[in-house]
Amino acid sequence: MKLRQVSDLSDFSRGHWLRELLYRGEEPSHVQSSPDGQHLLLLQKSRLPTVSRVVAFQRRSIAGADLERSWQPPQPALVGLLFLQSPVVLGSWILAVVWEHGRTEVWHFVVAVGWQLLQTLDLCQGARARVVSVCSQGASLVWCEERPPLGAHSDMSKCAFRFCVCARALEAGEQGVRLGTVRIVLHNSPEYQVLASPQHVFLVPSAAGFATTSKFLLIWHPEKAKLTITAPSAGFIHSKVLRSSSESDFRKLLLGSVGLLSGFAPLDIHTSTVSSSGGLLLVSTKGSVSVVEPDGTQRHIFDLEGGPLAQGSPVRLKTFGSILACVLAGVLYVVDQNSGRLIEKEILSMKEVHFLESQGEEDSIQLLTQTGIYSFSFSKPEDSSRPEPCLVEMVFEEACRYYQRRSLSSSKLTVEKLKKGGTFQAPVVLAAILQHSLHQKQKPAQGLQDTYAKLLSTMSLELQSYMSLELLKTCVVCAPESEVESYCKELVEQEVSRILQSDMDKDNLAYLNSVFASFPKAAWKATRSCLQLQQNGDGLLVARATPEVWKKVLCQPQLEEVGQNGVVPLFELICASFLRFKPKWLPSFVELTQQYVSNSWSYSSKEGPEGRVPLYKRALGVLARKNQHGEADDEMELELLLCSKRPKAVLQALHLLIHLKQWQRVVEVAEKFSKLSPLLNKEIFTTLLSEFAQHRELDPYLDRLWPLCPAELTASDILTMVLQHLPHSQEDPVPFSSDGNQLTVGLLKPLLQRVLQHPSVQQEMYSDALQSPTFPPPAPPREH
Repeated sequence: MKLRQVSDLSDFSRGHWLRELLYRGEEPSHVQSSPDGQHLLLLQKSRLPTVSRVVAFQRRSIAGADLERSWQPPQPALVGLLFLQSPVVLGSWILAVVWEHGRTEVWHFVVAVGWQLLQTLDLCQGARARVVSVCSQGASLVWCEERPPLGAHSDMSKCAFRFCVCARALEAGEQGVRLGTVRIVLHNSPEYQVLASPQHVFLVPSAAGFATTSKFLLIWHPEKAKLTITAPSAGFIHSKVLRSSSESDFRKLLLGSVGLLSGFAPLDIHTSTVSSSGGLLLVSTKGSVSVVEPDGTQRHIFDLEGGPLAQGSPVRLKTFGSILACVLAGVLYVVDQNSGRLIEKEILSMKEVHFLESQGEEDSIQLLTQTGIYSFSFSKPEDSSRPEPCLVEMVFEEACRYYQRRSLSSSKLTVEKLKKGGTFQAPVVLAAILQHSLHQKQKPAQGLQDTYAKLLSTMSLELQSYMSLELLKTCVVCAPESEVESYCKELVEQEVSRILQSDMDKDNLAYLNSVFASFPKAAWKATRSCLQLQQNGDGLLVARATPEVWKKVLCQPQLEEVGQNGVVPLFELICASFLRFKPKWLPSFVELTQQYVSNSWSYSSKEGPEGRVPLYKRALGVLARKNQHGEADDEMELELLLCSKRPKAVLQALHLLIHLKQWQRVVEVAEKFSKLSPLLNKEIFTTLLSEFAQHRELDPYLDRLWPLCPAELTASDILTMVLQHLPHSQEDPVPFSSDGNQLTVGLLKPLLQRVLQHPSVQQEMYSDALQSPTFPPPAPPREH
């Protein structure tokens, strides 16, 4: 990358004054170039005297009248210099100069004539409103204004939400331009900084805002009238279409997400700006650079050197195509946005540096300095034998987390210790393999040690999977909107498969929750593939997942590990997918899971998942969280209870069937599950006998019910239970009633005969004595 001067500012009108202003600036100046690159606007602030000045400089080839505006307190401060699409002449632009009290001057430049004031407008409708931030999008202005409370002694907790985000379009009028109607984007909100991309507007909380409202960002989609809530630590949270002004209330917008947002850490933002691709670039106080996409997802790009950033140290960011340029403390960083790779690092000799637009050149960066305009030209190498720094660092960072979790020592393990210690060889070997394989397509093993080369041949399939995954991620970033969905489905399948093969910690579990919420259908297909779920020839569900995958599915972290922000275990996520896409398979899946548990852990083990909450209860919990409950859900509840084969669950299902008066199924369940254990057989029979005593619904099934009678029950036991459960009549009983619903001895006779034919327990105990040839036994012989 080479530095080349393209202008010494002499080709600008009043170029000597421009150099003078850049030299004597006491505070960092704001420099902005026009969309056609022919004009430079300079906002200059000086302390003594306290004067602020806006000066426009144009190329000498388009001479005309100059623009210069200055003011000093108590005049309101300037809050924005904005270039907008002209509503009067298509394809041209106008300049809007916005002051704090809402006064807006609209200027345009005419070749050979110069700058002309088109109109002076009032942006705000209220006289007491104060503009704190403003941006432009197309031919519209979007701003955040403060609306002070009317009462002098108002409640400060209510005054905190005294800001409003509005939008107005510039329209062609009789006298040039005029403002359209006010569009309320958000009201009763905290203070926001508004930043516009071509299709979206980002709302970044002010540094002076409250901790509770500075944990998330808002993204406004003007064409869809939609607001998206996103948090860099969690990604997309919630999206809402604003159909009326009442729905634009800030507190109503957050009503359904308060519990989730309360667990997030406050935003760490040092600098923010919008990239050329439409994303929001964020620089944290730790020097981490990331981008928030319009859909709410966040991606880390690069980490600046030098440690934490001071509050007053300026960081300038600019994107040129897929290249990110960043200037910090006199150092220029050139980074590939897609991979996060540092392309170039250059130490600058200039004190004050400003980025300018590079007209039609995506492979060069233009900088305005005190001595002129300079251009840095660069070219992205197609193939490089150098290791990819971010990827190698990721290997060591992940190794640090892995070994730290398994270490008994309290000392913190760092990347430097891993590289120098020599104790852990796995990350060193993997880093070496990645360095030689990812960038050498012809001979990937060249230059490796023999042992490394053998390991590389073993890992070749994994490396191919990694390369295809990285290629797929690049396709998702670069693909048009119509193709993004298909790429996302494939990406989700690979991500779910990857996580199921790694440790299921709280971070991976939270990530899986967001994947299942954002891409439910793709996550369902990925789950089926990972568990190898399919129906056999008999129509039964079978799963050929490995034991390691089953352990991930059954993992149930403690509440303190997961948190209470809506994150649910993987088993519950899969059950919810079954309910949504294949509900008939859910009972069979629970039964398959129980079979794996019974083969892996003992029944009473507290280490296994059954030692905490039974699987059928976890599945029932997912069913109970459905918004609507119908007949199909009752049937699903029955199937889940019965597939568990637990005595309490079977009896619960039996009572549910009795409540639904499905007598045919009552008897079928009783016949099937009475064989499991004598104790369950007795509970089932006594339950059905009590029902038999109360009504005549079971009479058609008595020939199937009586064989279930346990052998230890006697006739007196049966008569006692029947008498206890007879319905209480209000009238005096009569010997011969015309009511056909009464229990008769004739109905009980087959059961009593069956019981009397059973040998009693006491008879079995004394059967040897009763079957002796003589009774009583003969007396023993006497001794003489």
